[in-house]
Amino acid sequence: MRRLFATDAWLPDGWAHNVRIDVDARGMITRLERDVDAPGEGLERIAGIVLPGLCDLHSHAFQRALAGLTEHSDARTAGDSFWTWRETMYRFAARMNPGQLESIAAQAYLELLKGGYTSVCEFHYLHRDLDGAPYADAGEMAERIVAAAAQVNMGLTLLPVLYVTSNFGGSPPHAGQRRFLTDPQGLLRLIADMRQRHGSAIAVGAAPHSLRAVPPAALDELVSGLDAMDDEGRPRAPLHIHIAEQTKEVDDCLAWSGARPVQWLLHAQPVGPQWCLVHATHITAAETQALAASRAVVGLCPTTEANLGDGLFPLSQFTGHDGVWGIGSDSNVSSTAMEELRWLEYGQRLMRRQRNVMAPPGGGSVGEALYGAALRGGAQASGRTIDGLQVGQRADLVVLDPDHPSLMGKVREQWLDALVFCGHANPIRDVMVGGQWSIRDGRHAQEDRIAARFGDTVRALAQA
Repeated sequence: MRRLFATDAWLPDGWAHNVRIDVDARGMITRLERDVDAPGEGLERIAGIVLPGLCDLHSHAFQRALAGLTEHSDARTAGDSFWTWRETMYRFAARMNPGQLESIAAQAYLELLKGGYTSVCEFHYLHRDLDGAPYADAGEMAERIVAAAAQVNMGLTLLPVLYVTSNFGGSPPHAGQRRFLTDPQGLLRLIADMRQRHGSAIAVGAAPHSLRAVPPAALDELVSGLDAMDDEGRPRAPLHIHIAEQTKEVDDCLAWSGARPVQWLLHAQPVGPQWCLVHATHITAAETQALAASRAVVGLCPTTEANLGDGLFPLSQFTGHDGVWGIGSDSNVSSTAMEELRWLEYGQRLMRRQRNVMAPPGGGSVGEALYGAALRGGAQASGRTIDGLQVGQRADLVVLDPDHPSLMGKVREQWLDALVFCGHANPIRDVMVGGQWSIRDGRHAQEDRIAARFGDTVRALAQA
């Protein structure tokens, strides 16, 4: 049992003062009491402002080592796009061995912890060996993701990816995709195996990569197989999919099926709360309303979507229909949750040419509205009990330094606005995941060793 005491904490119904939080050996909150007159003996005082940690609902950890390497254009890359970036990513992924994946993921997750995330949904599709042959242990690369998350104490939802074809209509995969390839039955075996190996330490779902990479029959087989596993008494497993990220994808889907990607998926599958549709950038007003009504989560990754030139999701219209959304780091060009939230709001301001677009109905704090929505959507998409500081949820805490310049002179109703919108200086001092401290005074206990391994890895990959 761990007993914590916070002077100020943000609870599901708002700010509270003098809060006692009891955490059991599993890392779950078992008692929460506000307005405690005196902390008493045996309570661990938290010196700062306590927030619930956010879930990064969409990460490709291995791409952290690619960040900064695709921002140079020359005559050969004139007209750069998502599709030219993707070719560079393929070449990069073709070189990475299991140990290198683990070292990159550990660095990525450490940075995410410092950036305010306490959980990550890893959209994991680097399955096979360098030559495209399966590893003797089909879970070789997945285990490296699990090990990296455990090393830094990051909550994990593992999402092994189904990847079958290169485009709509069953186009065969090409050489750059050889390490990603799976089939529905093989993926279901991997999911069952990872669940058996790790039990409740992680959540395990599935990720059909995209409609262009997963034909209808394969999607049906995966979803029905996952449903059969869930019927054995497990909670509904999360299902994540890239969709409608680029206009070319929409055009190709229309040419193949006569329907747009989101339109097709909503018709073909029983899309519901266990689904997370990542990006969904290019959707119509009708699709926006139907997607919100499905109660699926939309996974938004503003820094990556900007980096790749994807476009802007119609968030204000979606939330007008009570849609559910969360945020992710995706390619990990940014590891800061606040930057994702800030640019999510700024994108809407640029589209609508007005301020405070995502303020709550009737007015109020934009920062609180953004943070709360991202918290709820991330928890839903993760399939884990991480929905805020309340009894029955995991003790995932982010502690802000109240003496940080970005928070000075602010009253509590302005703290989250300051956190999201006051630039890049980071006031996050401590981070707890599952009742255990991951970051103390801005550092991780293994930070130097993790950084050294990461440096060795990126240098070796660059030479290769």
